[in-house]
Amino acid sequence: MGELAAACVAGEGPIFHPNTGARIGVDAERMLSIGAAAGLEPPRWCQLCGRRMKVQVRPTGWLAECSRHGELDSVLFDR
Repeated sequence: MGELAAACVAGEGPIFHPNTGARIGVDAERMLSIGAAAGLEPPRWCQLCGRRMKVQVRPTGWLAECSRHGELDSVLFDR
């Protein structure tokens, strides 16, 4: 399990917003798209470093990959 997935599973709060890339508590708040606000879009930015991630959307979910912190799979959030 990569560092990003481990942080999400552990419930650590994000440093960078996963849908806007803005540093939480420092950068100006940015508007979210309707889908992101509803929780329907995959994260596009790494919540640990703020880098843009490579995202693959598939019929059963999504897979996001940060070049520094590893992969984050939607399967981790299925309940």
